[in-house]
Amino acid sequence: MSLIINNVVVILKKQVYTRRLQLVLYLNLIDSRRCTIAKKQQDTTNVNNQIRAEEVRIIGSDGEQIGILSIKEALERAAGNGMDLVEVSPNAKPPVCKIMDYGKYKYQCTKQLQDAKKKQKGYQVKEIKVRPKTEAHDLETKVKNIERFILKKNKVKITLVFRGREIILKEQGQRILEKLVEMTDDFAQVEQSPKYEGRVVTMLLSPK
Repeated sequence: MSLIINNVVVILKKQVYTRRLQLVLYLNLIDSRRCTIAKKQQDTTNVNNQIRAEEVRIIGSDGEQIGILSIKEALERAAGNGMDLVEVSPNAKPPVCKIMDYGKYKYQCTKQLQDAKKKQKGYQVKEIKVRPKTEAHDLETKVKNIERFILKKNKVKITLVFRGREIILKEQGQRILEKLVEMTDDFAQVEQSPKYEGRVVTMLLSPK
């Protein structure tokens, strides 16, 4: 009989641990999603005295499961740590609140949004065409154009075209591409190595 009781206790402990783990993961997901809210949207998050529930489930600033406290006790605990009480899951029963520095949290979210916008800034892919017999002075002109495009944060697609019997000049064409890489090494890098498609070879350069 005692063995059965012990087994039941173990199972119950595992279930409690699993539920706590799920709650932590859920709260982390909430934090991540909230950081993606557009800046123009009104912040409706309840903080400190804006929280109306009489009891709340508390998550510590380090993610610790503190448990259910009265709103008064929760506010006192947050204030004692020099932090805010933030309602992160208002629809839960009882609502879930987390102790955190809300000002710092909002700043981090804003910074993440700004960094994301910088990464999303559009760029254009410019094209420069060369031939296996492109001469040195023409190559220099094309390199100047590549530099102009790259300095504007654009990418440059190099297209090498073999026409007619030029198809037998593959090694010469390869040297042209290698020369371009060498001449643009100070400001550009190869994002896509030369790709052969019949009589056309393409290579993509991007800013360093």
